[in-house]
Formats: sequence, structure tokens, C-alpha cells
Amino acid sequence: MFHVKHRGKDYGFTMGRVIAIANQKGGVGKTTTAINLSAALAEKNKQVLLIDLDPQGNATSGVGIDKTQLENTVYDLILGEISIQECIEYTEFENLFIIPSNVDLAAAEIELIGIQEKEFIIRKEVEKIKDRFDFILIDCPPSLNLLTINAMTTADTVLVPIQCEYYALEGLSQLIHTINLVRERLNPYLDIEGIVFTMFDARTNLSLQVVENVRANVKQRVYATIIPRNIRLAEAPSHGYPITIYDSKSAGAESYRSLAEEVINREES
Repeated sequence: MFHVKHRGKDYGFTMGRVIAIANQKGGVGKTTTAINLSAALAEKNKQVLLIDLDPQGNATSGVGIDKTQLENTVYDLILGEISIQECIEYTEFENLFIIPSNVDLAAAEIELIGIQEKEFIIRKEVEKIKDRFDFILIDCPPSLNLLTINAMTTADTVLVPIQCEYYALEGLSQLIHTINLVRERLNPYLDIEGIVFTMFDARTNLSLQVVENVRANVKQRVYATIIPRNIRLAEAPSHGYPITIYDSKSAGAESYRSLAEEVINREES
């Protein structure tokens, strides 16, 4: 077990489970899920590392870190300019740590042209610190690019957020195909963590139909927890807080706590 002291508290860590949160469609609640699932797990006394692999850096700002003032980011890590230990930032939320990102990361794919084993850069680095955390969550960019492949070679499982909208299934088969290719060629242990519905509006028949349609047509695990369309949930990132802090009693906060319980119970089952 690894120990590190912060603010007078001794943190003991055990080997972590790595979950990539991915969907090549934008606007499906991917980063919202990365931030709030991380915070909900941390609230349950799990040691959590959030890795922001999206050049937009929204997971970084969503946990209260100014992405314009960063010295060390995941981009520097990918280029081999710093160690992963130097890249881990404390957040102001207990048990939650982050490897931050900003717009510099957009250049990573070009920088890595010709680099050998470029699909495994993040994996090799994460192996060095994996035993410090219970959970490592990776927020992937909204595309199936080299950064997403790096996340999938690193991950044990992929969690797929799906918005409750008409085109929910569009793109899901492509994502599953990519996951299967990564499993065949790069990471034989990769599994699908499950599908989680986001932006659910109980007032519309469409949301209900989408849930029924996906459950009837996909073979993958579908989480029982459904994340509602919620104003407080949408507001929280702009204030730099997870929903569990921003509005602890909101429907969004309770939903992510419920999802965290499901993720933990899967680990323990």
C-alpha cells in the first residue's frame, strides 16, 4: 500500500480499477458523468483519480481548476516531459485527484506521429501509480482518435453515457466495434462497464421509448440508474463544483450517488 500525506491526513491507497468514459458523440453527458461519478465515488471514501483526456479541459475546470494557469498537464505527460507523479493535482474535494488538461492537448496526435507504441503512452504511465487509487476515471474526447485509443488500452472497462434522444443508438455500434477492435489488437482485458442513460426527461414519451429501445436492442449491461435532465446539474461545472457539492440534495446528485453505488457493487460482486 502506498501512503501520501495531504492537509495532515494520511492517505493509504490500493490497486485501482480504470474506467474510460467514452462516446464519440458530443453533448451526451460524458464529461458531466466523469466529474460527478468521480466526486460521488470520492464522497464514499474511495480514492479517485480523474484523468482529463479531452483538449476542451472541461473536466479540469469542472473540479475547480483553472485550466489556463496550469504548469503540468496530460499533454506534457504524453510528450514525456514530466512524470505522472508531477502531473497529479489535488482538488479541493477530499479523496479526489486529477491529471488536468487544456487546449494544448489538441496538438498531441500530430506530435506523436512516428512515435513507437503511441497507443500505450497513458497505460505505461498509469501503471506506475495505479496502486494509489481505488478508481481511475478517464474522460475521453468526443471522437474515436488516438487519445481515446490510449484511454482504452489503459482501461479495464468502458462506461458509455447515452443521451435519451432519438438518435441515441446512432454511433453506439461504431463505439462497440472500436472497443472490440482494441480488445482484439491492443488490450485483451478490455470490457464494457455498461451503458448509462443521461438527460432523461420523465415528462416525454421519447425518453421512455429510448430507454426501452436501447435495453431491448443492446447486449451490454445497462445501469439501472438513469441521470435526469436537471438544471442544477447543468449549472454546476461553470461554478467549478461537482453536483454532490454544488447542490447535494438535488436529483442529479442523488442519481450520481446511485450510479457510484452500482459501480462499487459491480467491483465487489
